[in-house]
Amino acid sequence: MAREWKGEKPVTWRESLCMAAVTGVLLVGWLAWAPVDTSDADDFLKGLRPSSSGFLRRETKPPLSPSRYVGQTARAYQIAREIPDILDQLYCYCECDKHLGHKSLLSCFTDDHGAG
Repeated sequence: MAREWKGEKPVTWRESLCMAAVTGVLLVGWLAWAPVDTSDADDFLKGLRPSSSGFLRRETKPPLSPSRYVGQTARAYQIAREIPDILDQLYCYCECDKHLGHKSLLSCFTDDHGAG
């Protein structure tokens, strides 16, 4: 039930909806033009280091030594040492970024995860 204010007619649901829409548009416009704090992005970029090929490295740890493993596993770790810039640009599809905190496919070879 709408109430009257000082003898004026009550506000209808259409007017309320219109006021809410205008408020929403103004809020979205304000958020679009509000200054953005980039300090988190700056901290993230400081953790990246350029690689020998000029790409920014996400993974800062080197791959483990292939001498710790045998067969195809040792070969995989050797390749990780030979092409770290490429592996650092690839996504690992086992979702280890969510469960182990890995940053790229290269991260799998900085611990024993790549052996599995």
